[in-house]
Amino acid sequence: MAAGGIQVEGVRRSFSGVHALVDASLDAPPGAVTGLIGPNGSGKTTLMLILASLLRPDAGTVRVDGIDPVADPAGARRALGWMPDLLGSWATLTVRETLVTTGRLHGLGKAPARGRAAELIGTIGLELLADRPTRVLSRGQKQKLSLARALVHDPSVLLLDEPASGLDPAARIELRVLVRRLADEGRTVLVSSHVLAELDEMADGAVYLENGATASAERLERARTSLREWRIRTLDPGEQGASLVAAAARAAGVEAERMRADHQGLLVQVTGEAEAAALLAALVAGGVRVSAFAPAVGDLEHTFLDLGREHLA
Repeated sequence: MAAGGIQVEGVRRSFSGVHALVDASLDAPPGAVTGLIGPNGSGKTTLMLILASLLRPDAGTVRVDGIDPVADPAGARRALGWMPDLLGSWATLTVRETLVTTGRLHGLGKAPARGRAAELIGTIGLELLADRPTRVLSRGQKQKLSLARALVHDPSVLLLDEPASGLDPAARIELRVLVRRLADEGRTVLVSSHVLAELDEMADGAVYLENGATASAERLERARTSLREWRIRTLDPGEQGASLVAAAARAAGVEAERMRADHQGLLVQVTGEAEAAALLAALVAGGVRVSAFAPAVGDLEHTFLDLGREHLA
């Protein structure tokens, strides 16, 4: 296995006969954001705990920045920043004191720990909370503190579990910008999230888990190229606009069963971007005043939903 990033091959882990992971593999490269996606019970949290050196795999190999977290857990922890879904805090300490204490636990001296805390308070947007005890923080504010704690020792690898949970829309945008910046600086970032629209905006790639196993490349390719709905809106209101789109789409060879209306416009199933581009050209040529033309869901959500449908078929 090459050094740098995260590599997982054939990892298995069971709990009292329950198979949480049966064949998990992934490669998260440095300088990129990789999404870890799967339904509840798919093994995402178990895999994250193994990467964080908090669980041992029953089989398989794991490397975090070239380090085996089983053989050298201390080395792995120096290399990674771990932001769990829920992280407890020292209730009587302020945000600043919490970050200084975390820095000290990572081996920073007093002055460097205070300097790093001040830097992260500005970076994460915790200025107004810096001298408040952590017990008064909201869920979203605790998420910001959790991210700051993960960054205290300037790790090369970040494990983020549901980082946007509890954040307001403005804070979500700030998080997305920050995560992209951290990856652009050369860090490896692995993000587990159910907010796939948010993940679509920041991830360079994704790994899909289901029933403890990584979805194969062949299944992912089938999901990516399956029929996908595009939402079309026009300047003409309501049913009138939908009728004009439907008529132009039928003239372009789109079957009626591939179209349906909702409260935002008409949804048309297409097989890929080439067909979508041809459909848009046909609509414009047919005189339809198109005001919006885009996939109804993002790439990650489309693939996730299609994998689920394939599993149930």
